[in-house]
Amino acid sequence: MAEQRGDERGTGDARQAGPGAEERRGSAHPEEARAWEDLVATARRTVADGLVVGTSGNVSVRVGDTVLVTPSGVPYDRLAPDDVTGVDLDGRQVLGTLVPTSELPMHLAVYRTTGAMAVVHTHAVHATAVSTLVSELPLIHYMAAALGGPVRVAPYATYGTDELAENMLRALAGRSGCLLQNHGTVTYGGTLAQAYDRTAQLEWMCRLWLTASSVPGLTPGLLSREQLTEVEERLRGYGQRG
Repeated sequence: MAEQRGDERGTGDARQAGPGAEERRGSAHPEEARAWEDLVATARRTVADGLVVGTSGNVSVRVGDTVLVTPSGVPYDRLAPDDVTGVDLDGRQVLGTLVPTSELPMHLAVYRTTGAMAVVHTHAVHATAVSTLVSELPLIHYMAAALGGPVRVAPYATYGTDELAENMLRALAGRSGCLLQNHGTVTYGGTLAQAYDRTAQLEWMCRLWLTASSVPGLTPGLLSREQLTEVEERLRGYGQRG
């Protein structure tokens, strides 16, 4: 029977590293321990909010030059403080003994090319459905501006591959989120909360477009690029100051 490898198939526990791994890898310092706690809470939230099923999808957060990431194939409700899993920016494991997510190349590609401090990848139903229909999410709502503009769809490639990471980076150019064709979503932010909020917003916009498009005999009205640019300018001053 073929081995089931983990998070993208959603079954099985992560494989342990070889003998001596614990001695070769350091312990998490307090900032990393706090970040791990937030990461696990965010991963569990993706399940609770219906953005992933089982262990499909993954979450990461950067602390200095270390990237903490959900391990492959471990249900999020079973992750404990001692399960902290971290790699450096070259993908070498520096914390923990659980195998990192199979989508590590995608996460590292974001950190290497943007100022991201957190990345959320999901298999959200409506977003994934949209990824099979269009090459760019139509401008159904002005909150596309919060992701940097019209959300692109990265062409399909096998999960966990460098090809998928490269396709994703092209779709993310000038954006903080994209769709992955026949796969799901990727968003990033300066914090885990921001990355998660962008994921939730993207799923909502996809659901909105699918809902509006399903009305027989009618076509949704869309925003123009000029209207979106105006919103982008207004968003720069949005929120509390102080």
